[in-house]
Amino acid sequence: MRRAHALAVIGIVTAAAVAAPVTTAMAAPAEATYNVVPYENVNVRKLPATAGAYLATLTAGKTYQAYCWTHGETVTDHGYTNDIWIGFADGYSSAVYFKGNEYANLPVSAQC
Repeated sequence: MRRAHALAVIGIVTAAAVAAPVTTAMAAPAEATYNVVPYENVNVRKLPATAGAYLATLTAGKTYQAYCWTHGETVTDHGYTNDIWIGFADGYSSAVYFKGNEYANLPVSAQC
């Protein structure tokens, strides 16, 4: 593990903290999903960038389902820097905010 926290996603929680699936135009492989847990509330965005349209907020400590990871905008926060974004059915969240390694414990082979 390169760092204590990484990005990973399993589902989306709305700003009201109600669990809801994340759906976007992103193609999600049906055969593989991965559980991820944010260590603080994190936004899900349409694109793997902070300027991407806001879709929802994932609640810290809850488990969500992610499909893949991709390279995107580099994010630095809490002493970590990473350009890995976790892919959900509808959008992406920076791996900087997830527990695990730099890929939020998704396998390296799970690239979008």
